[in-house]
Amino acid sequence: MQSEEWIPAGEFCAVHRVELSFIRDLHDSGLIGITIRDGAVYLSSGELPELEKFVTWHYELSINPEGIEAIAHLLGRVNGLQEENRALRNKLQGYESGNRGPVVPGEVLA
Repeated sequence: MQSEEWIPAGEFCAVHRVELSFIRDLHDSGLIGITIRDGAVYLSSGELPELEKFVTWHYELSINPEGIEAIAHLLGRVNGLQEENRALRNKLQGYESGNRGPVVPGEVLA
């Protein structure tokens, strides 16, 4: 198992020209995780794509941290509904083709 890589938040902020307070606001709202070691703030490398998206929303679209939190929540709900829709479509295709697939415990068979 590969160990998680941590990037100093100060370096991220310098490269992307963002304020450390913005990173802390995102962390306080639960959108990203940070760790503090020896008084320095570090970001998980796995969260960088999401963080970069939030930076774009904030600095290029002028969306405040509260708006970012609301948008991220709504996008998460949409993605969940899309996954549920995909699963239901697959199940329906199984019924339509006559291949019912595995029986789910508690499922009523017609």
